[in-house]
Amino acid sequence: MTEKRARLPIRVKMKIGSIEFEIECQEDQLQATVDKILSAVTEKLKGTSLITERAAPLPRVETCKGLIQKLWEEGWFAVPRNLGDVHSEMARKGFHYDRTAVAHALIDLVKDGVLTRGGKPRRYQYAQKRPP
Repeated sequence: MTEKRARLPIRVKMKIGSIEFEIECQEDQLQATVDKILSAVTEKLKGTSLITERAAPLPRVETCKGLIQKLWEEGWFAVPRNLGDVHSEMARKGFHYDRTAVAHALIDLVKDGVLTRGGKPRRYQYAQKRPP
């Protein structure tokens, strides 16, 4: 009786999304058969764009100087801003740089001729030197 039971085929019903299929095979063939079907279904769904490769979202990589340049391009420096204003605006946008890094980037942009700096030390105001 156990020999007869071992020879009976196994039936498996599967559903992936809107695709349903039924497998009937011997127990020792089941794993290989399921793997082949899943591979074929995955390839088919990729071709019809019902399934997409899911990669981890890329982290936002921005330099401090690049972010300040974006603020300049948006016209944010049309009004003179101090270091605290710039640091707060960057934090509001989700970028938390050290204040000294922001200060150094502002100085670099002054040297590049993008921004101008006025006022007294520790109270400098930064404004656009030229329009974006």
